[in-house]
Amino acid sequence: MSDNPSDQQDAKLTSSMPPTVWKPEFPDGGSRAWSVAAGAAGLMFCAFGYVNSFGVYQEYYLLNQLSTRPPDDISWIGSLQVFFLFSGTLIGGPLFDRYGSVVLWPSALLFVFSVMMTSLCKEYYQFLLAQGILEGITSGMIMAPGLAAVSHYFFHNRGAALGLAVGGSSLGGVIFPIALTKMLNQPSLGFGWSVRICAFLMLGILLPSCVAVRPRLPPRKKAIVLWSAFRSPLFLSTVLSNFFLVMGLFIPMFYLPTYAKHAHGMPQQLSLYLVAMLNGGSFFGRIILGMAADRVLGRLNVLGISSLATGIMCFCWPRAQSVGAIIVFSTIYGFTSGAVVSMLSACFAQIPKDPGDIGTYIGMGMFCVAFGALIGTPISGVLVSRSGGFETASIFSGVMTTVGSFMVLFVKVLSGKGMWSKY
Repeated sequence: MSDNPSDQQDAKLTSSMPPTVWKPEFPDGGSRAWSVAAGAAGLMFCAFGYVNSFGVYQEYYLLNQLSTRPPDDISWIGSLQVFFLFSGTLIGGPLFDRYGSVVLWPSALLFVFSVMMTSLCKEYYQFLLAQGILEGITSGMIMAPGLAAVSHYFFHNRGAALGLAVGGSSLGGVIFPIALTKMLNQPSLGFGWSVRICAFLMLGILLPSCVAVRPRLPPRKKAIVLWSAFRSPLFLSTVLSNFFLVMGLFIPMFYLPTYAKHAHGMPQQLSLYLVAMLNGGSFFGRIILGMAADRVLGRLNVLGISSLATGIMCFCWPRAQSVGAIIVFSTIYGFTSGAVVSMLSACFAQIPKDPGDIGTYIGMGMFCVAFGALIGTPISGVLVSRSGGFETASIFSGVMTTVGSFMVLFVKVLSGKGMWSKY
C-alpha cells in the first residue's frame, strides 16, 4: 500500500465516486438493423409460418394417411411441433448469445431435412418423430436467434421490428396453405412431392436469411438458464399469462378447416384456404398493432387488448355458421391473435436490463409457455371427439385466452409503470 498522500487522496476520491451505470444504446434503424429484421422475417416465414399451416395437414391426415385416427391423436403432431418450436428457443437463445449467428446454419439444414423426412412418412409414429419433434426443435432453434437479433438492434421501434419479423410467419402461413392445398390435389405430385417442394422453397429462403441475421453484441458465455429470472415476479407473471394465452390461442388455428367442412359442409378446398385467410389477417395484426405498441400504447397494453379480443372471438367461433361468417371470423381472429403472438417475445425482451440477456430470457420464457401449447389443442381434440361438436372446445379456448388477458393486467401492475402508462 502506498504511503504517498496524493495516492491516498486519489484512492478516496475514486472510492467515493458513484459507479458508472452502463446504458445500452440501440441503433433503432439503419440499413443493417432493418436487414436483420428482414432476415428474421425470412426465418419466421419458414419456421413459424410452416407450423401455422398445420390446419391443412390436420384435415388432410384425417382423410388420408391417418384416417383411422381420432382428431385428438392427429392434433398431437401439431401440438408437439408448437411445443418444441417454443421450447427449442431455450437452447437457441443462449447459444445465439454465446456463439452468434453461426448456430443458425446447422439448425436451418436440419429443419429442411426434417421436412424432407416428413414427405416419406406413412405411419403415425413417423409423423410424430419427423414433423412433431424434429421439425419443432429445429424451427425453435431458427426462431430464437432471429427474435433475439432484432431485439439487439431495436428498442423504441422494437414492437414494429418484431411485428415485421413475426409478420414473416403470417406470410408463410398464407403461402404454405395455398400451395399445399393446390399441390395435394394434384395426383401427379401427391403428398411426398408436395411436401418436398415446400422444403426446397424453404431452403432457398433460409440461406440468405441466415446471412442477413447478425448479432450486434459480442458473444457472451452465459448459462443456458439464468435462475435469477425465476426470482423476478415480473418474469414469472409474464410466463404465467402467456402460458394461458397459448393454451387457447392455437385451437381455432388447428381446427378451423375441420370445423368448416364437417360441421357446416364447406367444400374441402375452400375450408383449407381458411388457414391462409387467418394468417393473412394475422399479418396485418402483427404489423399494425406492433407499430401501435411502439408509438401509442406500449407492448403490454397491446398484448392485453389483443388477447382479450382474441378470447371474445373464441367464444364467438361456433356462432359463425355460414360460409361468409366463417371467412369473416377467420380474418378477424387472425388479426387479433397475430398481435398476441408478436407481443409474446416483445414482452419477454423488455424484462432484462442487460441486452445481452435478451436471447436467454426469450428462450426461458418461451420454454415455459410451450407447455400451454402442448396440452391446449389435444384437450380441445378430446372435447370435440366426446361432444361431437366444437361448442365445448370454443369455450375452453375462450376461457384460457381470457384468463391470460386478465393476467396481463397483473403483469402491468408488477411492472410499476402505472396502469395507463405506455409499457
